[in-house]
Amino acid sequence: MHHDLIDGCIKGDESAQFQLYKQYSKAMFNICYRITNNHNDAEDALQEAFINAFKHIQEFEGRSSIGAWLKRIVVNQALNFVQKKKLEFTSLNDQHYLLVADDADENNYVQDIERVRNAIQKLPDGYRIVFSLYLLEGYDHVEIAEILKISESTSKSQYNRAKKKLKEILKEEVYHER
Repeated sequence: MHHDLIDGCIKGDESAQFQLYKQYSKAMFNICYRITNNHNDAEDALQEAFINAFKHIQEFEGRSSIGAWLKRIVVNQALNFVQKKKLEFTSLNDQHYLLVADDADENNYVQDIERVRNAIQKLPDGYRIVFSLYLLEGYDHVEIAEILKISESTSKSQYNRAKKKLKEILKEEVYHER
């Protein structure tokens, strides 16, 4: 789909690089932000990710989309920023919780999305990262474990704890609104 852009990037064409950046930067920034939970770190991670992508664009083999290839680079770069802050994952007992969302009418839909987005930002780093990678980015627990260098069971428990904590945050917000 983007063969001309990719070829241009391989040749060092700054116009092609800019077009590719322009096309993917917003979505990739959102990934960085969900992982770092910090606007400046997300911007830095995004820039570093694109620099790395352009340096290694000739390694893109086309087995996946260019967007998926960039996403992997972006996720790894954002995780590097978090790891620089010496994030430690806590191994937790594997417990299963369900996130139960209240039914909302259409008028409250946008408010509910914003409420959930804000609640996700309040999660501890380990919870938020695993939750984002699993639920929002579509990685499975085996992939998350590999990316974060944790066990699969830790990834699962972090995810389950994140759901529980998210539910608590949302309930507390509803309680304080009354």
